Amino acid sequence: MFFRLFLILLIVPVIEIYLIIKVGQVIGGVATVSILLLMSLSGAWLIRHQGGRVLTQIRGELSQGRLPAAQLLDGALIFVGGVLLTTPGFFTDFLGIFFLVPATRRFIKLWLGLWLQNKISRGGFMVRRHF
Repeated sequence: MFFRLFLILLIVPVIEIYLIIKVGQVIGGVATVSILLLMSLSGAWLIRHQGGRVLTQIRGELSQGRLPAAQLLDGALIFVGGVLLTTPGFFTDFLGIFFLVPATRRFIKLWLGLWLQNKISRGGFMVRRHF
C-alpha cells in the first residue's frame, strides 16, 4: 500500500509538469495559466453547487429517519473531486471534474460497489474493533 501511494505521489507531479509544459508550448504560458485558473474557479463553483445539493439530500434523508449512505458517498466523491481540482494541473483537473459530474460519479459508485463486493466475497475486507 505504501509503495502504491509513493508511486502515485511520484508519477502524478511528473504527468502534471509534462502536460503543463506541452500545453504551454502549444498555446503559450499566459493562456495555460489562465486555463488552469479558470478550471480551478469552475471547480470551486461545481463543488459548491454539487456539495450544497448533496447536503440538502442528506438532511432530507436524516429527517425521514433513513441512513443517507448514497448521499454520503456522493459527498465523499465531491470532496475528492474538489481536492483534485484545487491541485494545479490538467491531469488532476480532469480527474476532479470526473468526480464532480453526477453522470460520471455514478460510474465511480458502481465500480466502488463492485470492488467492495469482490473484496467481501474473497474475505479480503476485514473490520477490526478496538475497545
